[in-house]
Amino acid sequence: MTPDTTFPLLENLNLFWLLAACVGGIIGAIVGANNAFGFTGVMILTGFGIAASTGSTFFFDYVAFGPVFGPHIAFAGAAAGSAYSAKKKLLATGRDIDTPLGSLKDPSVLWVAAGFGVAGLIVQRLIALIPWFGSHTDSVALTVFLSGCASRLIFGSTGVLHAPTRPQGSHRWLDHQETPGQLGTVALGAAVMASGGAIVLASYARAHLPEDAAAAVVGNAHTLPFAISALCIFLLVAGQRVNVTHHITIIAGLAGAQFWLATGNGWAALAIGTVFGVLSGSVAEFVIARLTYYHGDTHIDPPAGVIWIMTTLIHLTLLAV
Repeated sequence: MTPDTTFPLLENLNLFWLLAACVGGIIGAIVGANNAFGFTGVMILTGFGIAASTGSTFFFDYVAFGPVFGPHIAFAGAAAGSAYSAKKKLLATGRDIDTPLGSLKDPSVLWVAAGFGVAGLIVQRLIALIPWFGSHTDSVALTVFLSGCASRLIFGSTGVLHAPTRPQGSHRWLDHQETPGQLGTVALGAAVMASGGAIVLASYARAHLPEDAAAAVVGNAHTLPFAISALCIFLLVAGQRVNVTHHITIIAGLAGAQFWLATGNGWAALAIGTVFGVLSGSVAEFVIARLTYYHGDTHIDPPAGVIWIMTTLIHLTLLAV
């Protein structure tokens, strides 16, 4: 189906895409925010197959990072639905992003998610239009973070920012990866895997794929390790205390691939990608989570909060290469 261009709102944003984002928010809420994010990983893997065989990134743009399972629409919409559900006493806490909200038997929850889905699409497109910044940050991640802040202000009671404290009791994010030694080890392993994987994928695509397919794969190489991390969220929802690493892998993969493209030095790019990945994991836990998540009564996503910051920092650093 060709997107309708009869009622243009912004470039590549029209009635068809707004309707799709509305439905994307509902579907995200039906399956639950974390499950919706897991499906993002599935869609990214599918997108690579399509990109490598056709050279088209439409599946990435419309499905994986668009109104079907784009995190700024499906995940963020569902997270807002959770915050609203807690306000209505349908959930014990607005930080519950595992529960499929369709099970709550209240259609107003799904419509809240739909509204945040549409808002997510519009906000992401507006961010992308900001000169330089819009094309050198992760506008999807920034939208997820802003959406979480908005849902906290609308449905929560704790405010967005809090004085940072050490983890204790319920005032923590992930107790199985919050200590420096554990987090450092997890982040190091995830970052090396992601940086190396993105570099190898980009290198292979450039050497062996047709030009259009190579461009599509290279441009999205950093999302492959991110997809692997996203799939692990299914295990988290199932009760397995798996580590959360997508904010590490996407940043390590992006830094590794971009510095390899800029310098041609694989070992240096691997090292730089690893450093950025470990830094991303540390900032998410020791800064973003402690400022916004620990004492909050709704979900503000620490990974999204750090991904857009680190993406911008990578591009600023590349200016010096």
